Amino acid sequence: MSQLRQPGVPYPRLPLPKSQEDLTAFQQWLGEAIPMVGALGIQSMAQEEGGLSWQLALSPNLNDKGTGFGGALTAQATLLGWCWVTLWLRAQGWAQDVVVAEAHQRFLAPVTSDYRIICSPSDPQGAEQLADKLNTRGKGSIALTQKLYCGNTLCLEANGRYAVLPVG
Repeated sequence: MSQLRQPGVPYPRLPLPKSQEDLTAFQQWLGEAIPMVGALGIQSMAQEEGGLSWQLALSPNLNDKGTGFGGALTAQATLLGWCWVTLWLRAQGWAQDVVVAEAHQRFLAPVTSDYRIICSPSDPQGAEQLADKLNTRGKGSIALTQKLYCGNTLCLEANGRYAVLPVG
């Protein structure tokens, strides 16, 4: 049973995984920690080749024209980046807060059917560089790219910088 969220009160962290992350449990926790997640139409989450992807339903994200609502798509891309950093930290055994420092998006084509968003580091060395910063300074940031596809058509490309805050 989910708790009613209160402004200013952090939601309890999910315990760090002892082995492989259970993405179903993470997605359930995410929906409790961030109430709007339940309305985003996330059908599945998968980790693949250094990236994280979501499969999403278009129907809860429609605009007045019958295509994907830009605000919903932007929120999804931003949240997927936050999830990538959070899951990467958890895999390293770190329990630190992540915040969005900067986000930009380009809308390239209308979203007309269910879709997939893929998130990965903008720089192939990004995760390694973040680990170095965390080990030396206790904080750091990483640039991520999110790409939204309807079938094979790239409809949205987003870029964000996510900051990992120091412990304490």
